[in-house]
Amino acid sequence: MSHDTSYTPPLEEPTDPRGPLPPTPDTRAPEMRTATGAEASKDPNARAQQGDYLTTAVGRRVPDTDHSLRAGDRGPTLLQDHHLREKITHFDHERIPERVVHARGTGAHGTFTAYGSAESITRAAFLKKGVETPVFLRFSTVLGSRGSADTPRDTRGFAVKFYTSEGNFDLVGNNIPVFFIQDGIKFPDIVHAAKPEPDREIPQAASAHDTFWDFVSLHTEAQHHTLWNMSDRGLPLSLRTMEGFGVHTFRVIDEAGATKLVKWHWKPKAGVHSTLWEEAQLIMGGDPDLQRRDLYDAIEGGHLPQWELGVQVFDDTEDQMFSGIDLLDPTKLVPEELAPVQPVGLLTLDANPTNFFAEVEQVMFNPGHLVPGIDVVNDALLQARLFSYVDTQITRLGGPNFQQLPINRPHVDVNDNQRDGFHQHAVHAGVAPYRPNSLGAGNPFPAPAEQGGFVDHPAVVAASQTVRAVPASFADHYSQARMFYRSMTPVEKDHIVSAYTFELGKCTVPVVRERQLQCLANIDADLCAAVAKGLGLPAPEATEKVADVEPSPALSQVGKPFPVDGRKVGIVCDEQSDDATVTALVKAVEKASMVPFVVGPHGGQVGSVEVDKTFATARSVEFDAIVLAGQIAPAPDAVPSYDARNGDQAALGTQTDPRIALMLGEAFRHCKAIGAVSAEAITSAGLPADAKGVVVADGAAIIDQVAELLTLHRVWDRYPTVSK
Repeated sequence: MSHDTSYTPPLEEPTDPRGPLPPTPDTRAPEMRTATGAEASKDPNARAQQGDYLTTAVGRRVPDTDHSLRAGDRGPTLLQDHHLREKITHFDHERIPERVVHARGTGAHGTFTAYGSAESITRAAFLKKGVETPVFLRFSTVLGSRGSADTPRDTRGFAVKFYTSEGNFDLVGNNIPVFFIQDGIKFPDIVHAAKPEPDREIPQAASAHDTFWDFVSLHTEAQHHTLWNMSDRGLPLSLRTMEGFGVHTFRVIDEAGATKLVKWHWKPKAGVHSTLWEEAQLIMGGDPDLQRRDLYDAIEGGHLPQWELGVQVFDDTEDQMFSGIDLLDPTKLVPEELAPVQPVGLLTLDANPTNFFAEVEQVMFNPGHLVPGIDVVNDALLQARLFSYVDTQITRLGGPNFQQLPINRPHVDVNDNQRDGFHQHAVHAGVAPYRPNSLGAGNPFPAPAEQGGFVDHPAVVAASQTVRAVPASFADHYSQARMFYRSMTPVEKDHIVSAYTFELGKCTVPVVRERQLQCLANIDADLCAAVAKGLGLPAPEATEKVADVEPSPALSQVGKPFPVDGRKVGIVCDEQSDDATVTALVKAVEKASMVPFVVGPHGGQVGSVEVDKTFATARSVEFDAIVLAGQIAPAPDAVPSYDARNGDQAALGTQTDPRIALMLGEAFRHCKAIGAVSAEAITSAGLPADAKGVVVADGAAIIDQVAELLTLHRVWDRYPTVSK
């Protein structure tokens, strides 16, 4: 928990009146703007509570907020207690409806700086060279409720609000570049199928159940997205190491009115990394808030998360196809080998929210929030989203004025002729909120394109008939799923096989498993055979002829080196550890731009070093690598009655504290880098000192080798793979 380090809380309750403490340095509130976009103050915290004394909502000071007004000290509470009524009534209404999907989310403030490389394809002002634009980025899981965990196997939302000089632009996407469905009319169906089953409201935040697999095995256009979800992409390591995609194709327009089609990509500077399934399960039990905590800690600690925004660019042809791929089909991607991603700017998250509810919960996004130079196409899923995103906020945020909430307010003038409604923040003047008018001097005036007006691109609509149908190019549901699977490395394929086996093993209706196996047979025979073996079922033959495809190496996460900035290293020590060695390890981790966490047998200090986590509170899943500063003997509290981990039979046979032996065993099987100052420190914990990715060296020299291993995220070749 962050706090104001300039203030030290006393042991006793404070009695001297003083004003509210300032926000912590790592936070930033939304800019101070009026409800109509004007700058209201240079102090963004002016909206926060004011004054030294407790008051009611209308500013009347309150002498006592601990006791209700009663008829005698043992009598009934009186209805006339206006302070009680106000306090309880507000509390009773503190919650708003959570999002139906993307309810579990978090976010942060940042800045987007344009490179200028997009100026040749779009006149959007925020993409001109050197322009800096404030942004707010919200990450989310799709299926879970607001109180679920950060790390289930799920698609993640990646929604960015740009507060541009031409109005807000919302780029609302996911961490997977394709979607389950081709038409928005199917969105209620996929969500109903994937959400907890309605009779018992289980399972929470999970696709491993009958209704989900029943739907996707019948609605086979979902197979491509589902395969991404069963891959490591469904288990991102952190929000900082997650790729983002706009999913849809968009149209961009340059200064001369010429058009191109683009797909948006967010590429994390830290690389794309994932957890293993067991890790994700341990995190859900041990720290379900780990990913949001990691994001906030990184920003507070100065390890600012960054993503490069890039575009794939295509000619805006009449058929809107590229290399045989229909650009209007949101279940398809364009391989980067065919259309390279061209960087257009850098996003840096540099401040945490000041108030989670006011910012993360009340922020709203809309794919229809466009700026001149960017427009939509006839993607049936995108078209439905243009309606749905506005409609849902009216219920969630209590009326049509949700744009006036501080986090949603644009940073430009607003003069929209809208009036009244629930939660109207603006105080509109004048008597003529209509067009045309003479009583208001004609204001507001329409803005032509040369005055910055957004002009819908005059796209040609071919003469046709109204139909409920899709083009023939949408009918291929398997070739891109095959391409994705065959682009994976052997270890990634093993993870996909394991994920399908686990998920389908949770299904209770045999025909659902059999039908999904049939879909896998159409994707790849080896994948189908491996999953069928795990389920104890025969592998069916393919029922559709699917063309062989060229792999796209860009789709794989494994094998590419990335910076280690912000990676977390657990340094385990005890009272017998050499103090100079522990200090040197901490400094070496910091020098490598990583984050050290000292893990000790108790709180306080071990030697001259402050302990961050104890043997009782630390788990392997919190760290990217673990380093032992010596042989770690069992601590005085290493007894099963204190912590069941102390009774682990595998750990009991070692000379190491059972919790640390368990931590090392988990890290070892999760293919993490492990370092130690001596081979004995490793072997005494029951691990081989000569295994791949286990480093034994003197002092700080360990960290250089550990950092080198972390550039590839994990020691993937520690274990042999099954898939080819």
